Amino acid sequence: MKYLFPIRIFSICLLLGLVACEEQANVAKTDLPLPSQRQLDWQRMEFYGFVHFSINTFTDMEWGMGDESPEKFNPSELDTRQWVKEMKDAGMKGVILTSKHHDGFCLWPSQYTEHSVKNSPWKNGEGDVVAELAEACKEYGLKLGLYYSPWDRNHPDYGKPEYITYMRNQLRELLTNYGDIFEVWFDGANGGTGYYGGANEERRVDKRSYYDWENTYALVRELQPNAVIFGDAGPDVRWVGNEKGHAYPTTWSYLMRDSVYAGMPEYADLYASGQEDGSHWVPAEADVSIRPGWYYHPAEDDKVKTLEELMDIYYKSIGRNSALLLNFPVDTRGLIHENDVQALREMAARIERDFSDDLLQGRQVKILSPSKGQNGPENVLDNDMATYWIINEEALEIDFGQEITFNRFWVQEHIPLGQRVKSFTLEAKQNGQWQPLASETTIGYKRILRFDDTQATAIRFRVDDYLEPPLISHVKVFFADHSR
Repeated sequence: MKYLFPIRIFSICLLLGLVACEEQANVAKTDLPLPSQRQLDWQRMEFYGFVHFSINTFTDMEWGMGDESPEKFNPSELDTRQWVKEMKDAGMKGVILTSKHHDGFCLWPSQYTEHSVKNSPWKNGEGDVVAELAEACKEYGLKLGLYYSPWDRNHPDYGKPEYITYMRNQLRELLTNYGDIFEVWFDGANGGTGYYGGANEERRVDKRSYYDWENTYALVRELQPNAVIFGDAGPDVRWVGNEKGHAYPTTWSYLMRDSVYAGMPEYADLYASGQEDGSHWVPAEADVSIRPGWYYHPAEDDKVKTLEELMDIYYKSIGRNSALLLNFPVDTRGLIHENDVQALREMAARIERDFSDDLLQGRQVKILSPSKGQNGPENVLDNDMATYWIINEEALEIDFGQEITFNRFWVQEHIPLGQRVKSFTLEAKQNGQWQPLASETTIGYKRILRFDDTQATAIRFRVDDYLEPPLISHVKVFFADHSR
């Protein structure tokens, strides 16, 4: 009889373990589109920089025609380390460079065209902006991404089959000579008037078929298997549909990908916010410039976005299930302008201050919701991306142990198993009564709510509607004090 009790305990523990494993297995069995590892790695970057710098910088234009002389490109103090250091200090995880914009000018010495830095006076034609940026990224630990415009207003063969060979030859140069690339960025703008080797005419292409995207994407996969590919239709990351840096109050990471093609006129209205019943996992990336223009214009030196504007962008991008790609128009010296640097530093300081103290950590908070074994609600507080709470109709109630003041609520889903929440409600306990605080829709990788300063002794989070049982990875509460 002396062994009976331990055997029973062992049996109960084994049973509970089997139940937990079965619960885990049932959650994993889903028909929802799921992210690849490269998409998960990208999503966790959240915030990274964009650099528009090229021949347009020296002609004071946004879109060059393609007839610009390479001799115009001559930065006096080009310093990619300055770019990368400022981004690193601001908490960015990478930078994407416009290696070739619509005008066709190449920031690397491509062997397939004369329209590049090799024919500029900068460093007597021996310079390579892409190489210098790649080295700076290695030094500071940032990831490198490359923008490549499929449209080329300089090349005489644009619009013909021969151009696709040219485009892929250049992609092979970019994706083999500069180390690991985290994102390959294809612009949706293509076709129109241009120089085209002296033809000076308008050329239109079939945006669906001309670039033979299937084989072009296959080349990227071959050369940079860990890189995400950006485009209106992805295939890995999609455009948010505007250049304001704003995702939407309802933003799905699912997209009806086969219905979308690059440059489609109706994209922003029909597809940019994603679809609840989308066929593929294609999360949103919000792009915006720190100035009105993407390239540097002296007349915009006093038009850098304010701190309030930049923080609004932050909360409406990263805070709405999107990554944020913030552009810096590098000036004619080859530097991020002082005004832009100051704005970025202020933004970084505000982000740090807003999220410096999670009020649910290191305090005597209590989770009052019923526990569910290894996937119980306590997992939302552990800061472990691999754990989560499986919601089974109940709400998550967190008691603060005292009255606190807060004005930010942060919640994340466990996206390796999909995006599941359709709507949720947040309540605050005030004077012993539950009061509504917010009622929202999607969560996804991250949702951050802003509201007025609120005093309460507890919060209650409830998922009201979902595609499949929701998996909540993190819940955090902050007080963003802007009185200082």
